[in-house]
Amino acid sequence: MNTVFQLLPILTAGWVVFITLAQVTILLSAVYEHWRVSQRDEYQLWRRVLASPLAPKVSILVPAYNEELSVAETVRGLLALSYQNLEVVVINDGSPDSTVDVLIREFDLRPVHPVFQRIIKTAEVRSIYRSHLEKSLVLIDKYNGGKADSLNAGLNVASGELVCAIDADTLVGPNALHELVAPFLNRDDTVAVGGTVRLTNDSEIKASAVPKLVVPRKIVPALQVVEYVRAFIVGRLGWNPLGGNLIISGAFGLFDRAAVLNAGGYETSSIGEDMELIVRLRRTSYEKGTKSWVEFLPKPVAWTEAPESMKVLGRQRNRWQRGLMDVLTRHKRMMFNPRYGTAGVLSMPYYFVVEFLSPIIEAIGITTTILGLIFGFVDPQAIWLILAAYGFGAAMTIATLLFDDRVNHAYPSTRSRIKLAFFGVFEQFFYRPLTIYWRLWGVRLYLQGRTEWGQQVRKGFSSS
Repeated sequence: MNTVFQLLPILTAGWVVFITLAQVTILLSAVYEHWRVSQRDEYQLWRRVLASPLAPKVSILVPAYNEELSVAETVRGLLALSYQNLEVVVINDGSPDSTVDVLIREFDLRPVHPVFQRIIKTAEVRSIYRSHLEKSLVLIDKYNGGKADSLNAGLNVASGELVCAIDADTLVGPNALHELVAPFLNRDDTVAVGGTVRLTNDSEIKASAVPKLVVPRKIVPALQVVEYVRAFIVGRLGWNPLGGNLIISGAFGLFDRAAVLNAGGYETSSIGEDMELIVRLRRTSYEKGTKSWVEFLPKPVAWTEAPESMKVLGRQRNRWQRGLMDVLTRHKRMMFNPRYGTAGVLSMPYYFVVEFLSPIIEAIGITTTILGLIFGFVDPQAIWLILAAYGFGAAMTIATLLFDDRVNHAYPSTRSRIKLAFFGVFEQFFYRPLTIYWRLWGVRLYLQGRTEWGQQVRKGFSSS
């Protein structure tokens, strides 16, 4: 027994180092991808899109549930985009608040006859409105069916060749849409393209844009800034050269509408509908020999608001964990299966080991190590091994922040960079254990069959 307890700190530290090395590998891949893309003249691609009236039509789908605080600002930002061939489709998912009233008042919406092809079955559509101020703005008012159901209703009504799915609490950068369209012109096999999502907490909003990002004053959203940088700059960009991208953020992604419709739209029974759709598109492409390229671009940016309370953040993270488990379960036949290329051999195993198993193994290792210290089975010096392993993880996070500053320079002030570096170290030792707990909570709820989202509380955008 003593020997087992003495080995546990070593095994726990080794596991943390292994996970960090996997992330370092993807970071190096991201550095290579940034260098490769910087050699191309992407500006020429999307400038051609901007100049052409024959550019593919883009329908932006905005599912909204209780978004009265931010939906008007989001829609104004979308209508202000310079992309020529644009349609904005807001889908009210049976909100009990004033979401519909706000939109009708702000944009002079008037009912139109609801004629459209119901390709995907959804909850009943009560009415459709079109703006008399902005002809490209459409509002679908439907009975509640969830986010995926709302997106499917939007897919039915939308008229664009491409559809951009964003959240109703999201603002899109002025040139982001042009940059997202460019890969569809560059590669015929592109089915989805995603951009970076950044957090606006405590940043000033001007003309439905964020001229200068600041690190949030409160610790909870500030720690999420570090997480988001690592998730997008490492967890998305690094998979491009490997051809293994499996996630396009539900808050900001552009899709080939025909490919999504052919795949059956969003899966309403999945709590991780954004990842599930991408995995299903990739799986279908390998099985049917159709187009399947999924790409992440770091430059196009959308801004959203992060939870500011531990309670709300915990609900969000346990929901993400349940979504991951749902996707891994639904598509388990892809796991370690060379038939599905990089997605089966690398991506799915990565998400299984790093994202699913990691919190379970770390929780067991840390808990048993603490018990071993209390009862004298573990040498107190062994705890330094675990601290050193997490220190390695902190160094990896600092490297990611430096790389992000090189790529996007999103936080230009020296003070902001120092704060981010501090939080990059702080999160490894104090915040990471919390995320482990939340993810384990998600595992328990998933095994219980719980699929509810939980209430999300937002302040809404403050604009000047």
